[in-house]
Amino acid sequence: MSLLPVEPAWRLAERTEEQRWLIAGLWAEQAVGIVGGEPKCCKSFLALDIAVAVAAAVPCLRRFAVPQSGRVLLFAAEDALHVVRRRLDGICKAAGVALAGLDIQVITAPILRLDLDADRQSLADTVASLQPRLLILDPFVRLHRIDENASGEVAPLLAFLRELQRRHGVAVLLVHHARKGAANARAGQALRGSSEFHAWGDSNLYLRRNGDDLAITVEHRAAPSPAPIAIALAQRGPALALETIDRPEPPTPRQSPLDQRIVTVLAEASGPLPFADLRARCRVRATTLYECLAALIVAGRVSRTDTRYCLTNR
Repeated sequence: MSLLPVEPAWRLAERTEEQRWLIAGLWAEQAVGIVGGEPKCCKSFLALDIAVAVAAAVPCLRRFAVPQSGRVLLFAAEDALHVVRRRLDGICKAAGVALAGLDIQVITAPILRLDLDADRQSLADTVASLQPRLLILDPFVRLHRIDENASGEVAPLLAFLRELQRRHGVAVLLVHHARKGAANARAGQALRGSSEFHAWGDSNLYLRRNGDDLAITVEHRAAPSPAPIAIALAQRGPALALETIDRPEPPTPRQSPLDQRIVTVLAEASGPLPFADLRARCRVRATTLYECLAALIVAGRVSRTDTRYCLTNR
């Protein structure tokens, strides 16, 4: 008889808030997940920005803190090695660090296929030897020759990556494409192929383009997700890197003269006013007054009790 190891729940290790994150708010510690999006949405740039942030313990996108540095193991299947080097150089300049000082190890093998036993073993041996904090595989479509729509073919490959994560305590970031024409679908449901991809991720980052605007939607299995993050690929001198954008707040609608008159009358009244009294003091048609009062009530500025009106904070 062979028993599986077990532990009482109360003895399971706890983690502080800082220890829960590889990148605060963006990627959980030791999480597997997807960086997804349609073509030309800067998925690879985001993956490389994450690599630099983790290796240097500098904020990702110059905003999201990295509590602890660690080795990064990267396989970039679509880009030539000199392109990877040039992109990393630009991101390092934007981050204010030197690439030569970072522990980013790049797999230079021309092909890596997760559907082949020999390649899976080579990757497992490399992870076991180097013990990276983060493994980045970009993109999934170049790592196999299976049918991405077949759950029975996708699941074993994702299970292998999950096993690497659990065995070696490594976070795994998989770059994957979204379906064309899926702009209106929920971010995770827009990923190309089997629903296994969406279900697999502990932390997922989805890039979407709307015209010239680019944004990241964040999704976590075990933490609240922040609002979408506006980003742009910016050229700052010799540096080409993603950066976050603070969109201006929409201007507050100007108050109409009638709104101002209603608020003034209610502020000067000794108590809540009946509609007829308010209309007489504002000298306006009943229909117009009803419409303005309704808008002020929705905005939370005016309250109604029975047939009387008063300022909400009064």
